[in-house]
Amino acid sequence: MVSGPRVLIIIQNLWVPFDRRVWLECQALVAAGYDVTVVCPKGPGDPSYEVIDGVTVHKYKAYAPGGSKISFVWEYAYSFLATLRLVFRARKAGKFKVLQACNPPDIFWPIAMLLRRLDGTRFVFDHHDLCPELFQSRFGGTNSLPYKGLRFLERMTHRKADHVISTNDSYRRIAITRSGKANHDVTVVRTGPDPDKLLRGGADESLRRGHRYLVTYIGVMGPQDGVDIVVRAADHIVNNLQRTDIAFTLMGGGDSFDDVVALRDELGLTDYVEFTGRVPDETVRAVMSTADLGLSPDPKNPLNDVSTMNKTMEYMAFELPVVAFDLVETKVSAADAAVYVEPNDVAQYGEAIVELLDDQVRRRRMAKLGRDRVERVLAWRHQQKAYLEVYDHLTGHVSHVGAVAGIRNATGS
Repeated sequence: MVSGPRVLIIIQNLWVPFDRRVWLECQALVAAGYDVTVVCPKGPGDPSYEVIDGVTVHKYKAYAPGGSKISFVWEYAYSFLATLRLVFRARKAGKFKVLQACNPPDIFWPIAMLLRRLDGTRFVFDHHDLCPELFQSRFGGTNSLPYKGLRFLERMTHRKADHVISTNDSYRRIAITRSGKANHDVTVVRTGPDPDKLLRGGADESLRRGHRYLVTYIGVMGPQDGVDIVVRAADHIVNNLQRTDIAFTLMGGGDSFDDVVALRDELGLTDYVEFTGRVPDETVRAVMSTADLGLSPDPKNPLNDVSTMNKTMEYMAFELPVVAFDLVETKVSAADAAVYVEPNDVAQYGEAIVELLDDQVRRRRMAKLGRDRVERVLAWRHQQKAYLEVYDHLTGHVSHVGAVAGIRNATGS
């Protein structure tokens, strides 16, 4: 059997198959007849080389020295060199037709340029995060040298890419207006959940830990993710509103994990707020199938306001109404499946949780609206068509799964 065009995908901040978006992309490419290789860091217990469901994966030992400005420089320098070494190891099996770099960080365009010079490799940039806004949200300021450096790296990555894939329309506008990409060179491919896999099952009442209600959070726990807001909202609910019938289960990890656990303990909320760390899919499914609502506490800042939150759509897939702050792209994703609170107001956020838990009819209506929106608009099966069109356009390949000839701008809904 003759294999299709070889594709190389580079990611640095997560690994496959843990990175759900990248893994969906890999599966779509393989199903469409492409030969896919991934270079990424190792997850817990991962080997250096493996083939997973037809995807060849080369992995290097991750290095994350901390969350300071200088530590990011060391981490990215190490990751760049480790990635470059594995790219050339993977290249021994044959030239790559397309290299796809996923961010953060925006540092891999020189590797793309090297492969373009050596092999004529085309370059696709899969734009997951706004690195300048991420820096601004964590450290503040737009006049510092690091911020200006990140703007430079973003601009170079956009401009060197043959095509940019944006996760939403806000990111698409930035590629066009801030980096000068042509309209037809930027396509929106949302990180749509797979509704066949993210499906509500039977509840496990033991997960409520003796409480009447269970609310949950899933995702990264960094300084900009608002998990501290959940803990403070729980404090408001328990100690000010005197509601002791609500349990919180927060799943995930990140730079702020130890800090938010310490905050929970300091506020005396150990009977109400549980931190699980990163957990297997089976645990996630059980918690999400038992919970009464999902939490998207991302505070309003330059990054979050225009970013699409995967957890919000996962809640919707599991038929969970959402409590979120009033952010531009969160409203695009969730529409009427969420309650929107004045940005960054902890007390209002807690009160919105209580009000929604006390209104079962509204919760059921929002749950149905969210699940319907996932199935009709947001699901990956609707997004992968635009994704494969980008590749077919760049390679001349005809996908096996019904990609339409020509390329279009997917602006979503």
